[in-house]
Amino acid sequence: MSDPVCSPLLDGQAPTEPAHFTRIERVLSHIHQHLDEPLLVADLAALSCWSRWQLQRVFQSETGLTVAAYVRELKLSRAAAALLGGRDRILDLALRHGYDSEVSFSRAFKQQFGCSPLAYRKRGLWVGLRQPISQLGPRGLGEGKWLQVRVETRPAFQLLGVRGEIRGLFAEQPDFQQQVPAIWQRVQALPGGEQLNGLPLLGVSDLRAHQDEAHRFPYWAGIAPSEQPEEMPLTLTGAETLQVPSQTYGVVTHQGPITLLPQILSWFIEQWLPQSGYRGLDGLELEAYPANYQGKAQDASMSYWLPIAPLP
Repeated sequence: MSDPVCSPLLDGQAPTEPAHFTRIERVLSHIHQHLDEPLLVADLAALSCWSRWQLQRVFQSETGLTVAAYVRELKLSRAAAALLGGRDRILDLALRHGYDSEVSFSRAFKQQFGCSPLAYRKRGLWVGLRQPISQLGPRGLGEGKWLQVRVETRPAFQLLGVRGEIRGLFAEQPDFQQQVPAIWQRVQALPGGEQLNGLPLLGVSDLRAHQDEAHRFPYWAGIAPSEQPEEMPLTLTGAETLQVPSQTYGVVTHQGPITLLPQILSWFIEQWLPQSGYRGLDGLELEAYPANYQGKAQDASMSYWLPIAPLP
């Protein structure tokens, strides 16, 4: 006789669906609801109805993180947010988030954020805050893909590139899948455009201005010269410049062919944002492409930066 707590049918799961998704969902939900409590792998394994070894193996396979690493990064992200939003002592934050001393807390904090808690508070920017992992859409959509957003403040920079117009994801007749590649071809065709090969690139959707009835808006394809290696000066004859102000973003990484990016953006805006504690802003949305990006490859990786602000 099966353990009723571990029966997948009690989760509303059809017998033909893979059990590991509902079990991981159960573990994630418990972690998210009990972050202010001790979270032991043995207890989470019992909740999942796997052994500790099985839970660790499946959890890392599905999310890319060990259970302990995931819990640690969420707790430290909460602590980082508290550093910016209050005046709590470092020791009080350490004890509240499961550390037995200020020294051990500061060591873990520096490993995740690259600076001490005091330096993070002094800088005053939302940087590197990890958000809870979510699944892309209902079960079966996106092959059960798990996504994690981080919150980053990016300093102001200047974009050098080419401007065009597109109709985006939520337009009645979107054309971005045709227009965006054409705009990138234009910037690469400029005198000096061959220099873009092998450099990280940026796409920018400008949603600050009022859109017309067709929901068209400017799209920029280009590069941030200030973020390029100093030994590689860049000259693009005929390119325009766009000033991008400092902004806080929700950042999601998309892995896979670029043609699947619209699915990620729909999840980002329609599912993640309403439950995130942040509100979306009409601003400059960024697409960050690494050097030598191959958009058709199954292992291609880029990130999308959505302007956000904390809810009051």
